[in-house]
Amino acid sequence: MAPPTTERPDDATGDETVRAAEAPDPDADTDTDADGDTDADGDDEPGWSEAEDDRTAETLAWLKRKRRAHRRQQGRDLAVLLYTVVLALVAYGSGMVLHFLRGLGEGADYGGFGAGLSRALPSLIPAVAVLLGLLSARDALWRGPVVLPAPQVGWLLAQPVRRAAVLRPWFRLSAWLALIPAVLGGVAAGATLRVTGQASIGPALLGVAPGAVCLPLLSVALGMAVERRPHRTRTVRRWTGPVVLLLAALAAQAALAGNGHRVRPLEWVELWSGPWGWAAQPVVRACGGGVPGWPAAVALLLAGTAAAVWFAHREAAGVPTTHLRARAATAATVASVFWSLELRAAKLALMEAGDGEGTRRVRLRPPRGRRTRRYVVVWRDLLTLLCSPGRLGRAAVWAAAGATAAGVGADLGGERRPVGLVVGLLCGYLAVGALAEPARVETDDLRRSAWAPYRFHTLVLWHGVLPAVLGTVLGLLAAVPFALHGSPLALLLVPLCAPPFTAASLYSACRGPARTHLMFLGGGSPMGGPGPLIYLAWYAAGPLIAVGCLALALSLAAPTTVVLMDVLVTAALASLAARSADRLVSH
Repeated sequence: MAPPTTERPDDATGDETVRAAEAPDPDADTDTDADGDTDADGDDEPGWSEAEDDRTAETLAWLKRKRRAHRRQQGRDLAVLLYTVVLALVAYGSGMVLHFLRGLGEGADYGGFGAGLSRALPSLIPAVAVLLGLLSARDALWRGPVVLPAPQVGWLLAQPVRRAAVLRPWFRLSAWLALIPAVLGGVAAGATLRVTGQASIGPALLGVAPGAVCLPLLSVALGMAVERRPHRTRTVRRWTGPVVLLLAALAAQAALAGNGHRVRPLEWVELWSGPWGWAAQPVVRACGGGVPGWPAAVALLLAGTAAAVWFAHREAAGVPTTHLRARAATAATVASVFWSLELRAAKLALMEAGDGEGTRRVRLRPPRGRRTRRYVVVWRDLLTLLCSPGRLGRAAVWAAAGATAAGVGADLGGERRPVGLVVGLLCGYLAVGALAEPARVETDDLRRSAWAPYRFHTLVLWHGVLPAVLGTVLGLLAAVPFALHGSPLALLLVPLCAPPFTAASLYSACRGPARTHLMFLGGGSPMGGPGPLIYLAWYAAGPLIAVGCLALALSLAAPTTVVLMDVLVTAALASLAARSADRLVSH
């Protein structure tokens, strides 16, 4: 059987063709090494000989010509997007910039802030580096630096072309895209050091440059290592919790150092323990800190980054084809549901791509007897939580973040106090929402509720018992530092926030499909229409009502008012959740 050919009738010569050899089974897995050859441990069939039947150059040239019109359209779309972003930044950000420059011209006291920032740098920059690495590793669970569109995975990789020539450009593109925001952030960091009086603009930019260039490249290389070897998915999930705790510890150390409580031996260990510390040394040196041997740290950072990028570039050609197909499908699903504003569907797609959450087998004696049988929903929720303890860990982290935000706002006082309170309440809602996942699972597919001996709205309300109880416990623990610092009333007020947040989470779970028609309500104006705001108000109605009412009640600092508001908001949101659940069943 002769191999199929693809003619180009629009070519001037008319005799140029792109020939495709017999394609291997498209459902077969592909696992190649860095040079494009099949790995010994892979399950691919070679299918063609690179020395005898290599059509890489002419195939890619044919694709380039075919894509020319499409790329021009993409360029126009990108230009419109950039124009819109720049226009929004100029319209809405110029006021803040003008206020900042006016304060700088009037001699605003940015130096006091800069002194605390300079003391926090030895732990702050490592925290940023660890955060970048964590985000890159988690991103590689479903996407990664090398993600091809589905047509390329389904057709191009099945042709007699070198995989390296197809896959490595995507890695280079991801590296360049990672550098753009990092360099802009480095320029902003250098300007901050200059404004706060910690360093002149030249030394500040030179000190920030190694970290701004090397840290994003190291993050991309880490993501490539996770994507190239799918068995590392469990390792990433297993170490996510400890890394989050490490980030919290670094943030706490940075806050203490900014307030004058520095731990010099610990800072010295952090500065020399790895690339996260090597990137901080030139910045500390630019701010006048004593860091002997910092040129050696910069040399180690550059050499380590070059080696990591080289190895990752070599590994980019060996991503298995089955995983490229799965990642392309996941990316397409996430993009489609994101533009349709179905964020829950996007989360489910990400969880499915990453093999779900880490689970373990736990046995818990079910309730027996007529009186205790009614608590079967609570038993199921508790068993689910014990099998997926990561949810409880996320809830604890959000609760700690909320307490920290509220405490910082209270310490700063003035107009910053309500801001800290609102941020703390939002974190508290996210903490309780992490525990209310079983209610969302029930509303994702109503057929799951067939086992329950209750009506659907009663089942949804039963799912709120465990989040309310555990949220109250977390609120009590979060209130202990406030009680130790002279606010014992927090032991009562903070736990009371859990029931309204639980009711808000249940209402959000029963919200139903996205009502995108709300985006187009209202008349137009030079500043835009109110449709997006109406949609956001509908989408976030539960947390907006709970956080807004509780913030108003807590700002009055009257226990009776807080208790009354707590009862009213919980009852109102629970009633809305029950009605929304009935509406889901009726539809």
